[in-house]
Amino acid sequence: MISITVTALVFGVIFLAELPDKTALAGLVLGTRYRASYVFAGIAAAFLLHVVLAVAAGSVLTLLPQQIVHALTGVLFLGGAAVLLTKKGEDDEEVRKPENQTFWKVASAGFMLILVAEFGDLTQIMTANLAARYDDPLSVGLGAVLGLWVVAGLGIVGGKALMKRVPLALLTKIAALLMTVLGVWSLWEAVAG
Repeated sequence: MISITVTALVFGVIFLAELPDKTALAGLVLGTRYRASYVFAGIAAAFLLHVVLAVAAGSVLTLLPQQIVHALTGVLFLGGAAVLLTKKGEDDEEVRKPENQTFWKVASAGFMLILVAEFGDLTQIMTANLAARYDDPLSVGLGAVLGLWVVAGLGIVGGKALMKRVPLALLTKIAALLMTVLGVWSLWEAVAG
């Protein structure tokens, strides 16, 4: 049986912890470039996998080498920035055409970015700790995955709304700059950690 109290508590904690995190930025960046439903499907699947791992493995996930996680995250962000900057100019209509962005291509990009970037992240560790504390894996898992999905959805919707007001070329350059900063920061954490 699912405890509404535990689910609500975990949702609040995970939502607030994830809101200022790189996931909202990743969702925003992907949401400006690709069909929102495709992006959300990939991100949601990655978060579901993260929550299942966190709940199943409990605090064992905190033992993973953070340097490797930071290095992989840094490389992915820098690679994403390079792809954004080297992509040939497209007008807004081309970007929005579903035939130019298959479900599997877009969903896989979102899935892989979140899978690696969020592995061993604070919210995954918090989910593992909450699962150990409350000994209620279903309630903790449900609260955590809903909190993560809401943050991802807000980032994606925010990206779509932003695209209506700001030219795509400018958004692409800003996104590439932010991804470069996050990539360098992650690599620095890998070396300094």
